[in-house]
Amino acid sequence: MKTQSLLAQVVAASLPLMAGSAVAANVTPQQVVTHYADVAHAVYADALTTAKTLDSKIQSFIASPSQAKLTEVKQAWIAARVPYQQSEVFRFGNGVVDDWEGQLNAWPLDEGLIDYVADDYQYELGNEGAKANIVAKTQLTIGASTVDVENITPQLIADLNELGGSEANVASGYHAIEFLLWGQDLNGVNPGAGERPYTDYAQGENCTNGHCDRRAAYLQATADLLVQDLEWMEKQWSPQVTGNYRQELLADSAQNGLRKMLFGMGSLSLGELAGERMKVALEANSTEDEHDCFSDNTHNSHYYNEQGIYNVFTGLYKRTDGSLISGPSLYDLAAQKDAQAAENVQKQFDITRAQVHKLVESAEENNQHFDQLIAANNPQGNALVNDTIMSLVAQTGSIEKVANLVGITSLNPDSADHEF
Repeated sequence: MKTQSLLAQVVAASLPLMAGSAVAANVTPQQVVTHYADVAHAVYADALTTAKTLDSKIQSFIASPSQAKLTEVKQAWIAARVPYQQSEVFRFGNGVVDDWEGQLNAWPLDEGLIDYVADDYQYELGNEGAKANIVAKTQLTIGASTVDVENITPQLIADLNELGGSEANVASGYHAIEFLLWGQDLNGVNPGAGERPYTDYAQGENCTNGHCDRRAAYLQATADLLVQDLEWMEKQWSPQVTGNYRQELLADSAQNGLRKMLFGMGSLSLGELAGERMKVALEANSTEDEHDCFSDNTHNSHYYNEQGIYNVFTGLYKRTDGSLISGPSLYDLAAQKDAQAAENVQKQFDITRAQVHKLVESAEENNQHFDQLIAANNPQGNALVNDTIMSLVAQTGSIEKVANLVGITSLNPDSADHEF
C-alpha cells in the first residue's frame, strides 16, 4: 500500500480548493449535502468493488491453497479496508449506517467463537460462546440453547452475531475474515502479526489444525455475506435507486443534512477514533483493544478513518481507480461566511491528518506498529499515540467551529463517555 503517495496526491489535489475555487464562490447548503451523498455512494461503491475482489481471491485460495495465494488474499483484505474505513464517517448521524455496520466491522471479538485459539487466550469474562469453535463443531450449546451449525451459510453467520447476548461474539465481517486469514497475533507487544499457516485450508493429510473443509466454508460464507451487505448499502446511497436513504436525506432540510455531516465527523474524531480506538488501548496497554489486531493493520485503519473525516470537510474523495471526486464542501460553505476562519480550520485538519499519518510512518518506516506503541514500557510510543489523540480532540474543536460558521449550534459530538 502506498499510503504516503496517496497522502501527497490528495494534498496536492486539495490545494486549488483551499485557495478558493469557482465552486466556493456560491455554494448552497443543499448542494453541499447532495455532494456528501455523492461521496458516500462512491465510497460504498469502492468498498463493494474491493470486497468482491477479496471474495474472488478467497475462492481461488480455497480451491487450491498455497502460501502465495494466502498472501494475495491478505493483500486483498488490506486493500478492502481502505475505502471501508473512509466510510465510517457516514456512520454517526445516519441511522441507516449505524444500525447496519456492526455486522461488518464489530470489534473486539472473541475469536474462539469461530476457530481454534491458544489455551491462554484472553476473552470477555462470562461469555459462554468465547470458546465455542464453530469450525470444529456441528452443534453448539450456549447456556440452555442448542444451535445447529452444521451447514455454514452467510445467513447462519449473520444469525450467530452476539450469540448468547454477548457483543464479543462477532461471527461476521472484516475482522472475522481477518482472523481466518492471519490467525491470532500471539506476539503481544512484540513485533509480528498472526501467522496462520495456509495449510489450515489444505485438503486431506496436508490439513493442519483439523476441520479445514469447514474453515474454508466459513471463510467463504463470511466473504459472501460481506459482499451482500455492501451491495445493500451501496444501493442506499445510489442516485439510481428510488425510495432509498439518499432520497430521504435529500428530502429533509439542508440544515439537518449539515448537522448529520458535522456530527458524524465530530463523533468519529472524538469518541470513536480518539476514544474507543486509541485511548482505551493506550490506557490499558491492551493489544486486545487494537482495531485490526490480527493483521497489525491498525495504523492504516486509523489513518483512513481520519481521511474519511477529511473527505467530508473538503468534498474530496480519491477513488480506488485513482480518479478524484470533488464538489461543494463544508470548507466552501464556511469560507463564504469567514474566509480566514475556514483557512484556520483547514490548517488544523492538515495538522491532524499529518499527525495520524505518523502512526503509518512508525509502522512502515520504523517497524513500530500500534500494538508496540501502546506497550507499557514504550514511553515514546505512548507519547506518539497520546499526541495523536490530542490532535484529534483539537480537530473536533475545529469541527464545532465549522458548525457554528454554517449555523449549526449545540453540535455535541459523541464522546463515547471519554474525558480528554
